[in-house]
Amino acid sequence: MHVRPHDLAPSDRYKLLIGAVVPRPIAVVSTCDRDGRLNLAPFSFFTAIGADPMTLLFCPANRPDGTAKDSLANARPAAAGGTGAFVVNVAVETIIRRVVATAEPLPPGESEFDLSGLAPAPSLVVEPPRVAESPVAFECRTREIVELNPGAPGGANVVIGDVVAVFVRDDLVNDRFHVDAAGLAAVGRMGGTQYCTTRDRFALPFGRPALGAPDPFGS
Repeated sequence: MHVRPHDLAPSDRYKLLIGAVVPRPIAVVSTCDRDGRLNLAPFSFFTAIGADPMTLLFCPANRPDGTAKDSLANARPAAAGGTGAFVVNVAVETIIRRVVATAEPLPPGESEFDLSGLAPAPSLVVEPPRVAESPVAFECRTREIVELNPGAPGGANVVIGDVVAVFVRDDLVNDRFHVDAAGLAAVGRMGGTQYCTTRDRFALPFGRPALGAPDPFGS
């Protein structure tokens, strides 16, 4: 089957993306507004961009009425009404239920930190706090926001941030900055309400040598 995106409803495009682009890492993004009110939300349209400069992105869609979600509004530069900062906290097995709970649409004035039971901890550089229970957090200054369909219900946005500080739990990283994948116990997002762990891992050499390596699945 071949399909063209413009022939599909946005909801069907979304289902194809989240069902086929898997597994996706989950960013638990903490922000605050200019009055210091905290927001916390999960995003699986998220990835690292590069190491020089160290940059990340996450993609908050517009609300059904086309307005910006709090994470997007708060991450905007000060000139656009935000604080120009956000923290990407890594979603791990021990907190995944509380992470998913932060997707709850709350009325103004209510905090996802309070709802989920996750605790804010002071960041080193930026104004928004990190999540105390997350073993890795990337403090970011907003570099650029790309609004791909401004004002449209569910319209896509890309928030790019420069990492200005990193928190890593001491037991997870060695003196060469290798992160212990088993100890991290990250959780990935699949389609719908499905998630996955990273416990099933295998190694392959890069490039041409991979063709001669044993098949990790024995087929």
